[in-house]
Formats: sequence, structure tokens, C-alpha cells
Amino acid sequence: MNVFEERGITHLDLHGVKHLDVEPEIINFIYQYQDLLPLIIICGNSNKMIDIVSSTLNASMISYSSPRFGIIRVEGID
Repeated sequence: MNVFEERGITHLDLHGVKHLDVEPEIINFIYQYQDLLPLIIICGNSNKMIDIVSSTLNASMISYSSPRFGIIRVEGID
């Protein structure tokens, strides 16, 4: 898990993370850094990775947007 800050926003880069490990990684990341919302999750060009992240966020009642392909912005925890 590669976490870094850029322009005052905390990012999680999922490059190199196995699909099976994505769900717990993003949930841990969001709850660990929830006081720093918004957060950015970088999925890259993998449609499957984007689908996994979106499904996980929807199931966890976490609001998000997708400003660009492969980038998910976590807006809040409902």
C-alpha cells in the first residue's frame, strides 16, 4: 500500500496490490485517514480494480466521485 500526500490531499495508490487484497486495504485506509477527507484512491487503468473499489465503497456506505478515469475521490462516510 503506497500512501502519500499531494497538494494537501492524502492518496492511496493501488498499483501492485492484488485484487483480493484491495477491499481490506481501502477500508483500512479510509478509516485510518477519515479525519483528512477528502481522500484519493488511484486505481489506474484496470476496469476490474475500479469496479472492486466502487463496489466496496457502495457496500460500506462511503460517498465518492470519480473526477477522472482511474481516480476515485472519497467524499464522506455516511
